Amino acid sequence: MLFLFCKDLHSPAAVLEVPSSPKDEFPADWSIKTRLLFMSSQPFTWTEHLKAQEEAQGFAQHCRAVETNLPQSLQEPKLSTELRCAFQQSLIYWLHPSLPWLQLFPRIGADRKLVGKASPWSQDEDLQQVLMSDWSVSFTSLYNLLKAKLCPYFYVCTYQFTVLFRAAGLAGSDVITAVISPTTRGLREAMRNEGIEFSLPLVEESKSRKQKNSEVNLETEGANSLEVGNSMEGEEEPAPSDDDDDDDGFSWLEEMGVQDKVKKPDAISMKLRKDNHEVQMDHKPQSLALVKGTNTFTLLNFLINCKSLVAVAGPQAGLPPTLLSPVAFRGGTMQTLKARSINAKARVRLAYENIFSLEIVGPVMPHSLHALTMLLKAAQRGAFSGVFYTHEPTAVFNTDLGGTHPALNEVRKLAQTIFPVRNSIFIANCRTPSDIKLSLNTWVYTQLLVITTWQSSGPVPPLEME
Repeated sequence: MLFLFCKDLHSPAAVLEVPSSPKDEFPADWSIKTRLLFMSSQPFTWTEHLKAQEEAQGFAQHCRAVETNLPQSLQEPKLSTELRCAFQQSLIYWLHPSLPWLQLFPRIGADRKLVGKASPWSQDEDLQQVLMSDWSVSFTSLYNLLKAKLCPYFYVCTYQFTVLFRAAGLAGSDVITAVISPTTRGLREAMRNEGIEFSLPLVEESKSRKQKNSEVNLETEGANSLEVGNSMEGEEEPAPSDDDDDDDGFSWLEEMGVQDKVKKPDAISMKLRKDNHEVQMDHKPQSLALVKGTNTFTLLNFLINCKSLVAVAGPQAGLPPTLLSPVAFRGGTMQTLKARSINAKARVRLAYENIFSLEIVGPVMPHSLHALTMLLKAAQRGAFSGVFYTHEPTAVFNTDLGGTHPALNEVRKLAQTIFPVRNSIFIANCRTPSDIKLSLNTWVYTQLLVITTWQSSGPVPPLEME
């Protein structure tokens, strides 16, 4: 059951002061949404029953990368052809491979949904090779578009992990980047063996944080025990250092005369301990790997030739990974997100009032989310709220990998003191100043508005569907 926390759509909106200078722009939301649910006191009739000409115009505008400039507010959204064409344009994305009888996103944990579906390639190696050859051409095409800055980003969704490729100039990096999550020790070892240089930002950040905390604690303890140390000087031997050799670490066994009865851990055992620590983060968000620059091209070749990229058994056996892109590419198929309007009633104070809803289902990428919020801002006159469902394995893509972002820090502080935001659900209210520049910057934007919503009113009971 979905419990929605939102503000009264009929009451004046709380205005949140946000930075508008270019250096303080909010970071983008790089996670993939599986479902959006927008609600408003204004009907969404303008999204229904698009004419053939409006639909065709929306496709043409997408292919030509036409940007639609709508006024701040529309008096009659249903009569606006530009708005309806732009709505069709915002729902378009590109997919490979295209198998209409299979749901190719999400791929992680999708075995149950694919059971019983026809998969003639699962036992046909020749067909598998043809599919993978075609997939390799499409994958290479996307990377070339990314390198030429004709594609801002794209996703590679396998049955085990997801890779986000981003063009140079995005996410605070001046080179192409690729983020992989989740990873395993086997995958990381294979990447190292192929000469791919990568980092584990979350692990390194955790180690750095622990080291800083340890240094602070040592300084505090040193200050508190300074006088005691001076008075006890010469009375006690200094404690052994943690950096002593392994033999020194077990010298106490000799003092007890049991050095021959107790087996010391050998080098192999010590290595197994380290390996076990590394394995513990497998399949977790902490295992996120970051690849930069020319190493992304090596990663491209590695993924094309990686045998474990495709499942060898189960419902996904022999099925190439899913490629998702906001722009056309070789072998890609144009797809549209599914949209439908819903009428519902919600309790407002002591009475029930109509709440109009718009549901968007499918792999919602950053470009679609941004375009939809801009259209709703004009069509619904800013009076709308929304619930965004994030594909959980991609939520970690919102990690700040390029350094500490000031806006991100402010959100974290507010979220810790006011309302803990769960990764899988974001709540946004779009009554905002007109000078806010989103430009795909929805992640912090939505979280800031979650906090505003929580402050301005309490939770609203679950909607009752008509």
